[in-house]
Amino acid sequence: MAAAPRRSPSTSKSAIPQLSWRSPQPAPVVLVSGPEDVCAERATATLRDYLRAEDPSLEVSDLRADDYVAGSLLGVTSPSLFGEPRLVRVTGVEKCSDAFLSEALSYLAQPQEGATLVLRHTGATVRGKKLLDAIRAGTGGGVEIACPAIKRDSDKFDFAAGEFRAAQKRIVPTALRTLVSAFADDVTELAAACQQLISDVPGDITDQIVERYYGGRVETSAFTVADTAIAGRYGDALIALRHALASGADPVPLVAAIASKLRTMARVAGHRESSAALAARLGLKDWQVDRAKRDLAGWNEASLSGAIQAAARADLEVKGGSRDPVFSLERLVTVIATRAPYAS
Repeated sequence: MAAAPRRSPSTSKSAIPQLSWRSPQPAPVVLVSGPEDVCAERATATLRDYLRAEDPSLEVSDLRADDYVAGSLLGVTSPSLFGEPRLVRVTGVEKCSDAFLSEALSYLAQPQEGATLVLRHTGATVRGKKLLDAIRAGTGGGVEIACPAIKRDSDKFDFAAGEFRAAQKRIVPTALRTLVSAFADDVTELAAACQQLISDVPGDITDQIVERYYGGRVETSAFTVADTAIAGRYGDALIALRHALASGADPVPLVAAIASKLRTMARVAGHRESSAALAARLGLKDWQVDRAKRDLAGWNEASLSGAIQAAARADLEVKGGSRDPVFSLERLVTVIATRAPYAS
């Protein structure tokens, strides 16, 4: 909580401090902006815990800016008889009503002493821009906590690594990669999985522990199929595919996992830069580049191009273009594992 405020390059025009969602600080007005709800919720909860630790009598109130009753903001921020500190959390600012917008702008001119007003704006619309501009101009003595979307694999890896680092918990790199792969489509579930391992496991978190907890995840099975096929282990790849399907895996994410690894290989192929330089330029992690370089062993431009085309066709077929998606998957695995030309 004592970390010094820092300015984000993306909000360099802002006149107020830009804080990390991992180390928020209270202020009369706190703008929590950006689409990543899991980060926004974490930041808001941390603020609540900090304020409550300072004074257990903290009063917490919640308002919706899009379903707002006139006068509510002043009512919940005004001092009570005994002067307890107040935390007011407002959601839906990106859909705020005219009444809320008007009262919030008036509030900025004279924030209530002892109150912390947290405004959540996802950035989904430009609604409330006048309010955001006023806060960022310094009206109200606010701070901003940015919660940008976590979409790229490297962002998800950094997020998960940060979860364990914040808890002073060690997880071996390969276990972390497996965990991120297991929850590649849902950052909220990834956050919950990290917290479960932090809470449950007394020592270091190993590959075996992650496999025991989350080995049945569809995405983990998908990357196992992809890894064995790309390595040319045809028999193992078919066994892994059948195991994944028998465990209830959906063909769509299976194809997506294979296609994702092939695309990374294609992006890395032919470059002579260091892993660090190439990773920085492509928006990947060093280990992703190193893995792609290892995966490229035994591949050439023609076989990689053919595999990518096969993955594109399989993606179409498992999404309704074929009456037998399992056959489409098996044919894709065959093309990749054998490096054979695509058979129509």
